[in-house]
Amino acid sequence: MNYIGSKQRLSLWIKREIEDVVGDTNEKIFCDIFAGTGIVGRIFKTSVKKVIANDVEFYSFVLNKNYIENHEPIPRSEELITKLDSLEGREGFVYNHYCLGSGSGRQYFSDENGKKIDAIRSEIEKWHLSGEIDEREYYFLLASLLESADKVANTASVYGAFLKQLKKSARKPMTLEPALFETGDNGHKVYRDDANRLIKEIEGDILYLDPPYNHRQYGANYHILNTIAEYKPFEPRGKSGLPEYYKSNYCRKREVAKNFDQLIRDAKFKYIFLSYNNEGLMSENEIKEIMSQYGQYSLLKQEYQRYKADNNREYKEEKTYEYLHILIKE
Repeated sequence: MNYIGSKQRLSLWIKREIEDVVGDTNEKIFCDIFAGTGIVGRIFKTSVKKVIANDVEFYSFVLNKNYIENHEPIPRSEELITKLDSLEGREGFVYNHYCLGSGSGRQYFSDENGKKIDAIRSEIEKWHLSGEIDEREYYFLLASLLESADKVANTASVYGAFLKQLKKSARKPMTLEPALFETGDNGHKVYRDDANRLIKEIEGDILYLDPPYNHRQYGANYHILNTIAEYKPFEPRGKSGLPEYYKSNYCRKREVAKNFDQLIRDAKFKYIFLSYNNEGLMSENEIKEIMSQYGQYSLLKQEYQRYKADNNREYKEEKTYEYLHILIKE
């Protein structure tokens, strides 16, 4: 998916560096407490004893319920996907508020794709409420819809605004594609909670932290995904059609260091790894000072191409650095 801060390109590097520090991870409990789309948890899913994934955003919860918690094949997956993909479009919440043909003034999707999203989302909910599909199938189908819808969204990668004209990919009819997941052992667990609250209730071996880097609120940038995932009516606000959304203290300059310190202090994990950008709200030295209080600290850096949605006048460099801060907690 198009996602700010996605670790897709860095995931193998992160996994290699974590394994270099920890050693054999087969009997370890791994926690990704700011999970996002779940990329890092997914690469550890088959090489650890248990993955704990968490994020406050509902679209993230849906994706991780599928990719992390689902662990057995879904026998009817192809049948269910085919039925949903063949549905005739209908005018529902997405079309009425986020497609131009409805008169909303917003163009996040073509009219055809907006109607198809509404038809599929309504049918999934009907199946779920009637008991025609179980929890595993429900989250598999929702994750499939989110990713398929994202591929035809008329945005510049985030949903803070839509494009005035339908771009090439947004003009294509949406095809519902299955969100296939790794199978394996049971025991993985997904939460939707505030990280600083959840950290007091869980424990394990490896804690991976990938909090927001800056002032961008994910609930605003990805509000359409939340809208599709939750599918509960509300009154969209402003030109972008925003709902009320969660505002993280990790996106607040005055709050981030205090919250990060509390998180590290409360963590009942021996190995703690923090992914953070060199342009983040906390400086390299701030992070070092906080983490060094609690054990043996070290730092790794990796240069990579800037996320494409960030290529604007706010930044001068095409490349940026990903920092991997490492703490072996005492």
